[in-house]
Amino acid sequence: MILTNSSLSTLKLFAALGCGLVAGVFFAFSTFVMPALAKLQPAQGIAAMQSINIAAINPLFMFAIFGTAAACLFLAIASLFKWHQPDTAFILISSLLYLVGVVGVTIAFNVPLNDALAIAKPNSAEGARIWANYLTNWTFWNHVRTVASLAAATLLTMALY
Repeated sequence: MILTNSSLSTLKLFAALGCGLVAGVFFAFSTFVMPALAKLQPAQGIAAMQSINIAAINPLFMFAIFGTAAACLFLAIASLFKWHQPDTAFILISSLLYLVGVVGVTIAFNVPLNDALAIAKPNSAEGARIWANYLTNWTFWNHVRTVASLAAATLLTMALY
């Protein structure tokens, strides 16, 4: 399949907007959602985050994360065949940033932490220990995802010009 310049531009725009949208969601969690949950008693924080994690698995949010990932994967592959174009480095780096820094980090770190929290008993001492670990580690990896998706959005936007 031959990718036209017009369809490549459309895909870059879609990916840039997707990266920006995902960055905004992660930014919100890093800057006020997790700090607010950290102020709650462990049982309340656990219950709230368990509810958030269930609600997050919905078609719109999954499309934002994984539709953007599909666009980035396609752009990364396409960039290997269009290496002579001036924006190719931006496209390849941004796509890899998103795929590794957002999707990879989510799968390797955030999802396992979510899975552990899902089975935590909110009113137990073990639940409180899991919650303390979760707050520190999940938030750290969310900061990584925020920076990666924002950097990817920035580079993809630069590639549009």
